[in-house]
Amino acid sequence: MNNVSANSETTLIDAVDDKVSSVKTRQLDISFNELADMYASGELIIQPEYQRLFRWTPGAQSRFIETLILELPVPPIFLMETEENVYELIDGLQRISSYLNFRGLLEKDDDETQPRRADDELGPLKLQDCDIVTDLNGHTYDSLPTALSRRLKRNFIRAEILRKESDRRLRYYMFKRLNSGGESLEPQEIRNCTIRLLDPAFNDEIIRLSKTPSFKYCTGTVADAQKEKRYDQELILRFFAFSKWSERYRHEVGDFLTEYMEAASGINGSEGVPFDFDQDVAAFEKTFSVLEAAAKSCEAELGSRIFGSVDTSGRIRGQFAVYHFEGITLGLQPILDRFNRDDPAQMERLGRKILNIKKSPEIRNFTGGGKNTYPAFKQRVSYFTQALSGIE
Repeated sequence: MNNVSANSETTLIDAVDDKVSSVKTRQLDISFNELADMYASGELIIQPEYQRLFRWTPGAQSRFIETLILELPVPPIFLMETEENVYELIDGLQRISSYLNFRGLLEKDDDETQPRRADDELGPLKLQDCDIVTDLNGHTYDSLPTALSRRLKRNFIRAEILRKESDRRLRYYMFKRLNSGGESLEPQEIRNCTIRLLDPAFNDEIIRLSKTPSFKYCTGTVADAQKEKRYDQELILRFFAFSKWSERYRHEVGDFLTEYMEAASGINGSEGVPFDFDQDVAAFEKTFSVLEAAAKSCEAELGSRIFGSVDTSGRIRGQFAVYHFEGITLGLQPILDRFNRDDPAQMERLGRKILNIKKSPEIRNFTGGGKNTYPAFKQRVSYFTQALSGIE
């Protein structure tokens, strides 16, 4: 081995060792009864955005309870120690939430802006679909024989604990990777849970903007099922990412959006953060305020379907079209200062122009399949900007 190779290898080993030394962990075996007590007293917390990812059906929850009663082995959970010396759950949500739900301790999601699943239960879990000991079906925690409820409470689970001394960026990456598999989670759901380990301010602003009336009106064609998985919030992230960082986009949109959100949340410190809370939020709010007024000026033909897809006959449908969202919102940015939502005549001209653009045959060249590349993105936005530039 020559000196250059040896030095390179030593540098790599040192880099790995440096990161390893930044992670402080320990292990604990904790009873489920102790976990329940910690949760009730606030010593174990589940952040609301993470709790909303609780997806197990009552049947899946019941089979986990059956597993515990039968004392079958279960995988470990991961906890993060906070500066306040409490533990935050970062992996094991479905299992711990199932147990807490069976005990009647699980706090319910109070976000009234989000649709509720049809199988959501407001009370303690009643066992169903247990397939090893079917006699368990129909039981609640309170109706179990005392011997079984004690066995359940005394069951232990291994907890891997990430100490508070660990580097915050490594804590972030650990949470992200732990929660990128397993349950079927959408990228924005994972971003919402993980990014706050860096800095929650940017993500909190996205959540706030998703509740503004003009944005909600313009994205009226986004399905409830998509909103439940935070697709509406991802659209806001997409708006900022492509407004500020489009030159870094190449092909994989999901990775691009995550990288932008990390940068805007200060993963590399405050240097070069590509987001201005005053200017960029103001641009977003004016964009959707103007588009709402323009869409309402053509309510019958456009309205809340302003980002709706268009069929071959030129009719605007109720299905959300993300390329129309990109083209219209981003195409408007270079000329946004020209528009005044309080000018009804101008808003009607803008609404009619958007309607004509959406119905034009040329639009299919920029919004069809296979258009998720950087050149196609640039062509799409440029087309909308040029088409809208003639409006005064």
